[in-house]
Formats: sequence, C-alpha cells, structure tokens
Amino acid sequence: MENLGVVGFTGAGANRLFSALTGLPAPSEYEAAVGVATVPDERLDRLAEMSHSLKKVPTGFELVHLALTAGATPGEGLGARVLGSLRDCDAILVVLRAFVDGGVAPDPVGDLADLELEFVMADVATVESRLSRQRRAAKGDKSLAPEIAALEHALDVLSAGEPISRSKLTAEERALLAPCFLLTVKPNLVVCNTGDELVAAEGAAIPDGALLVPIDLEAEIAVIDPADRAEMRESYGIEEPALDRVAHGAYRLLGLSTFLTTGDKESRAWTFRTGATAPECAGVIHSDLQRGFIRAEVIFWQELLEIGSWSKAREAGRLRVEGKDYVVQDGDVLEIRFNV
Repeated sequence: MENLGVVGFTGAGANRLFSALTGLPAPSEYEAAVGVATVPDERLDRLAEMSHSLKKVPTGFELVHLALTAGATPGEGLGARVLGSLRDCDAILVVLRAFVDGGVAPDPVGDLADLELEFVMADVATVESRLSRQRRAAKGDKSLAPEIAALEHALDVLSAGEPISRSKLTAEERALLAPCFLLTVKPNLVVCNTGDELVAAEGAAIPDGALLVPIDLEAEIAVIDPADRAEMRESYGIEEPALDRVAHGAYRLLGLSTFLTTGDKESRAWTFRTGATAPECAGVIHSDLQRGFIRAEVIFWQELLEIGSWSKAREAGRLRVEGKDYVVQDGDVLEIRFNV
C-alpha cells in the first residue's frame, strides 16, 4: 500500500490530522504511528445501494505519522531520524500552522521555506556521499559516468538552495538519482491548519496550492457518531468535509486511481496505479486473476447506475469486453474473466 509521511513542526496539528484521517487515537507530538486513511467515494456508496450490497469496502492509503524531537520548531530542524523515515515514504503531507498560537502570529510560507531548506540540506549530504562513492567506483567502471554527471548536476542545483522538483534536471537524470531517495523529488501536499476557525488568521500568507483545513474542528467532528456529523458541520458552517479534500488530494498525489466492483454480497473500491492495464488491475484483486486473465467486462460507473444493474447492462449489450492492453480508467466498474 502506498504511504504518505505526515510531518509538521510542534503545534502545527499533524498529530490531530493523522487521528482524524485514520480514526486512531491521536499520537503524542513525538510519537510515531501508522494508520490507514479511507477515501470517501460517492460512486461506491451509490453502487452499493444499487446492488443492495451486504458489505461496502472503501479504498485507502497508509499514513505514517513521524515522531518529532520535542519542541521542534521552524529553523531548528526535524532531526535525522525523521528525515530518514521520510525517504521511505512515497509522498509527504506537510502540516503548517495558520492560526495564532499563544499570541504568536502564524507564518505558513516561512515555515514551508524552512522545511524545504531542511530537505535540500539533507539531500545535499546524500548526494555528496553517493557522488564520492561512485567517483571511486568509476575508476574501474566507466558505465557509471552518466550517474556521476546526474549527481554533479543535482549537487549544483541543491547547493543553490533549489529543490530537485523545481529544477531543470531531465527525466533521465532524475531516474539516475533514484538510489538516493531524495526528499526534494517527492511530491508534497500542503495543509494549512486554521485551528478552530474556517479561515486562516488575518495576515497569514498561504502557500500556493495549499489546502485550508480547520483541523481542530474536523478532529472534533471525526470522533462523534457518523449520523451526527452532518448536523455538527452545519452548526459550524462547514459545507464540505475538509478531511475528504485532504484524502482525495493525497490519493491523487500518490498517483492512484480507483476501479470498482459491485454485487449483492459486496461493493468495493480498489486502488490501482494510474495507467495500469486490465490484467494489472485484476492482480490487485488476486494474483490468480492476473495470472489467468482472459478478459475484463467494463462499464463506467455512471452508465451502470443509469441502467440500474449489472444484469440489465449485460442484457442490453452495454458491457464492453476489454483485453490485456486495456488501460483501466478511474471510475470503471470491472468484472474479470479468468482461468487458472
């Protein structure tokens, strides 16, 4: 399962966001924890209702809450252990404070710059170390020359304070840097915590593309009975669950899509890497389905709902028969035919 490392300086709200997304007890500021965040999906809800499914299974992704050094604040570092753990994550969810705390005004843009600088400095150390090793190895292996050139280019970029993600390194150069597991290559989702307000504190500049989330309010709503959540959101004036936006944003950040299966026993959302073929998606369900793949019967979820049932879609000839080269689309409903 793809995972997302959740990180934020002390008091930013990373631990509360982790708890709200996973349903697990909030870890302490300095405690590591792992949980699974489900991805709300109206398509799954409606298909389950259509099929009168006994069970409904949403998809999700793994969240890794990274333990911080006590009192970690912008400019003082996250610590080598946290930075090392982030290298093992597929993407990074950054939580920034956008509310006044103890009279201290927030500075999300500055905090993000401090965090980014930490990532750059950590990557400089990583690249320098590997470059030194590969230069020594290249004395007996001339095939290492392209990697060395890529490392030298990366070191120039990083030494200038620029993340690799915003550099002009080519796709080929970035591929050669893969063994370094660089932090500044990983995609980021930035969440600005507005605390118990729906808007950021007055004067707080928000980084481009960041999601504004009242984490304190959402954490409070997340622990009450699901039947009461809509009413509580209405009382606070929250039109759309902000946690849903975070979950969907993280899902897209990880390069994931969803296909669905539906029937009277179960309707389920399945995660697949965007761009995967039908046999690869069959393997998400079970390896036998990929090994013995014959064909996939496919229909888009909206079309299936309009028809009213899988059997009616088959009778009407609306199910497409797709082979091994078919690239599954987000929202496809599949039934796999196989023989092992």
